[in-house]
Parts: sequence; structure tokens; C-alpha cells
Amino acid sequence: MYPKKELAQIVISACIQFDVDTVVISPGSRNAPLTIGFSNHPEIQTLSVVDERCAAFFALGIAQQTKKPVAVLCTSGSALLNYYPAIAEAFYSNIPLVVISADRPKHLIDIGDGQTIRQENVFENHILFSANLVENEKFKTRNAQLIGEALQISISQQGPVHINVPFDEPLYETVKKLNNFSFPHISLSSLDNSHINYNELSKIWNAAEKKMIVVGVNYPDNELHNLMDLYAEDDSVLILTETTSNLHHKKAVNSIDQLIFSMEDTDFKELQPDILITFGGMIVSKRIKRFLRDYQPKHHWNIDAKKATNTFFCLSEFIQTTPVDFFTHFNNFIKPIQSNYQPKWLKIRDYRRQKHAEYFKDLKHSDFKVFEEVLKKIPENTSLQISNSAIIRYAQLFTIHKTLTVFCNRGTSGIDGSTSTAIGAAFANKNQTVFITGDLSFFYDSNALWNKNIPNNFRIILINNSGGGIFKIIPGPRTTNAANYFETPHCLTAEHLAKMYNFEYVKAYSNETVTKGLQGFFKASEKPKILEIFTPNQENDLVLKEYFKYIK
Repeated sequence: MYPKKELAQIVISACIQFDVDTVVISPGSRNAPLTIGFSNHPEIQTLSVVDERCAAFFALGIAQQTKKPVAVLCTSGSALLNYYPAIAEAFYSNIPLVVISADRPKHLIDIGDGQTIRQENVFENHILFSANLVENEKFKTRNAQLIGEALQISISQQGPVHINVPFDEPLYETVKKLNNFSFPHISLSSLDNSHINYNELSKIWNAAEKKMIVVGVNYPDNELHNLMDLYAEDDSVLILTETTSNLHHKKAVNSIDQLIFSMEDTDFKELQPDILITFGGMIVSKRIKRFLRDYQPKHHWNIDAKKATNTFFCLSEFIQTTPVDFFTHFNNFIKPIQSNYQPKWLKIRDYRRQKHAEYFKDLKHSDFKVFEEVLKKIPENTSLQISNSAIIRYAQLFTIHKTLTVFCNRGTSGIDGSTSTAIGAAFANKNQTVFITGDLSFFYDSNALWNKNIPNNFRIILINNSGGGIFKIIPGPRTTNAANYFETPHCLTAEHLAKMYNFEYVKAYSNETVTKGLQGFFKASEKPKILEIFTPNQENDLVLKEYFKYIK
């Protein structure tokens, strides 16, 4: 059975032609023609998720792992607006999300008809392309062009697009055959690297004795990893990587805050680079941002295929290409320089690591101690999803095993869809996915568990400190008389949610019970699992503050 409506058939045919083979559908009536068509097509995998916000983040998690466009489909009205947080995340994280919304015809908008809002261009600030279709035979060619352009842009530019599809009633009529439609190839501008002057850049690079490379969010890439070997072996180059960079080098600083948290003005001046190269997505560390804004390099080169990111307010060169393409060419022009820059800071890094290990020997039960224990026990080749706020910041202070792949919604850095994204990633990934989250993020997105597509090997480690722990760590909130509005204390647990959504549930509340709870936690099971670890709300921030004093 396929929809009788020709417009629905055109949308379905376009998805087939452009290899959009996964559609996450939320229930409704106005989207019935597309729901019928997608769910009956043998080349399309359809997944049902009721909550549209969760559905969009779930789809984003799938697309994050496959790097292929994934579509979400909803009915008309406010249902569409629930997609917005995931659309913003996809926009800033370069994830191909195809938003398909059913709509009422124009003559029913703004006349008091039910379930209608102004849907056209509703995401214009955070979307790569909006295709506003018309249900009229006269517009068939135009509709096909708009759909084709939207899908091509999502694929080529790796980002979100919106296809708004108005349907008049009747909505449930069907036919036995889906007609084939052809979609013209839209000429899109391609990336031109001829403007990059490697000779000039290499002259600047080869003359500098203090060079820094800072890597933000980055998808695991063996080719890029190998290209960076040349810089790791150059004494004039200091590489700073974040947990989300998925780059692992023995001669790199993989915990930026551990290195620079307690530094003085004289240290910062010595660390200040002549040249800074940045690539990858958002940077977590606030301290590296503050440092490079206060002690700006003479040259800052940002490498990105889409847009320049002037994070440190001193961008001198936007190199519009992929990091792999840039370093493949640039490596032929550069030469190592004798310098004490890298050796000096790696020596300090090694000292901090030693003090880090000492601090944990007899550390009492806390958020920080839980992280050490959990990261030691996660199996190799696991896909690790990390939620935002304090959780990703704790992760930044540890060395992550090189076989783990790490992901976090750092595009907008919100807590709203972390669980849903992790579940989507788990669905798409053949390896086990482990999700480490805080309590506010988990409970905020608890509808994520209302999803029948959760694989049995999915694991959630929930660190419950009964409130927003980040607001005890950052300066400011506790100097006010409104701390409870920042920290939002609570007495919630995940135990009943686990029972309702058919998860195995384990709880822990001390160093000993954490160790016990992790025994067998990652082994195969007939259900996904939640390990909820309760930590002392009033002590976590003190443990972290003492840590930075100790490692100085």
C-alpha cells in the first residue's frame, strides 16, 4: 500500500533516489500519506518514536554514527517545533538531519483551524535549506527540484534541511503502486582548494619556534591521526586534544585543564604560541579559551570545510578545506625546528599526571572518584557517549583509552537530548554503546527511554548528585541568594523508570558498591542496563577544587 497523494509519492521517491533509507516517525494524522508510504517501502527502515524532541535526537544519533542523512517525520502544528533543539545541534555539529513535516494547506493557516502554525521557514536561522512544497499539479516540477536540492545539500554539506509538505484531506487513500519520479541534479558549489598558498603558510610555520595545535570535536579518523604524527615529533609543536577529539598521541596534552588550571602569568607568557592551528568542532575547555584570548598568537589558522570559527578573536587565516586535505599537502612543505617548547610542557604534563594518580589513591567516594573507576572498567572498542555540563568536564581530566570512540552533543552543548542521541548511536553502532550522564540531563530527557528500538547491549551510567553539580563548580551561582534555582536540588532516582521501560537496574553509593556494580555490568544481557551511582552533593565540588591545588 502506498499513498494516493502524488506529493507524498514524490517525497518518498526522492528519499529512495538520494539514499535516505532510515526514517524516524512520530504519530499523527496529517503525516499519514508519508507514514503509509515510508512504512510500506521495502528499501526504507522506519522507526517509531512518540516524543518528537526525542525522535529528532534519536535520528541525530543514528546520523552521527552512519554519517548518512536520516529523516524525521511528524504531523502538523507544534509537533514540528519539538524538533528544533536537535536541528540546532545538527546545524552546529554538521550532522545530516532531514526534517519532513506534514502541514495544512495555506488556506487553512491563521483562520482558527486546529493544529496549525506558520511552518514555512520556521527554522531559518539554523537550517541549510527549506523546501516549502505546494500540493498542486502545477507545482510538481518545482516540488521535485526543491526536494532534490534539499537532500543534496544535506548530504554534501552535512547538516539539517527542512521539507514542509502540505496535505489536504482525504489523507488515508492508498494505491498499490508507487510511481517513479526523476529528480534533476542541482549544481552545488564545490570546495576549491586552489586558494590555499602552502608556500607562504609554510614560510611562516618554519620560522616559528612555538606552535600550538588545538583539536576540538572530531570524528575518529585514522588518516588524520597518522598525518598528525609529523607534528607530534616536532619539538616546536605542542598538540592539545580534548576527549571529544578522538586523537591519541603520546606527545600530546590530552587534558588541557589539568595542564593550565593553576598556571601563573609568567607561565602563560611562556606557553603563548606564535602560531595556533585549530580544527574540529566546539572546544569544551573554558580555560584554553580564556588563555588564548588573553595571550593571543600572532597567527591563528582555522581549518574547516564549511565556516570560519574565530573562537579566540584573533583569526588571521581561514583555511577552507578538510583537515585531512590540508595536512596531506602541508606536510610536504614543513620541517621540524629545534625548540624547547614541546619538551618543556610535556614534562609539566607528565608531572601533573603523576600528581593526578597520587590524588586518586585514597580518594573518597565522589563524582570525580566515580569517573576514575568507570573509565577503568569500560571495555575496549566501546562507543562512549557523554552528556553535557559537569559530566563532559570531568571526562576531560582523564586519559581515555585509544580504542574508545567518544561523542558528545557539543554543537549547542545542551543537556536536552543527550540520552536520545546516545540511544540513536547505540541503535546504529555494532559495538556496545556506553552513556555516562548526570542526573539533570537524564531526567530532563527521560522520555528517551520510551523507545522500542533500544538495543540490549546499551548501558547507562547515571551519576546522581541530586542537582546541577556544575553550578557548584563554576564561580557565581553560590554568591547569589538563588542557588536552588541554579542547582535545582531533587530526590529523584531512576529505579522506577528502569522498571517501567524494562531496563535492568543496579545502584551504588560508595567506592565499594561502585566496584561491585560494575562487575558484569558490560556483559551481554537480555535487557539494556542502568547503573545509578549516588554521590555526596555537598562534597563533589570540594574534591575537585582540592584536586587542582594538589596537582599544581
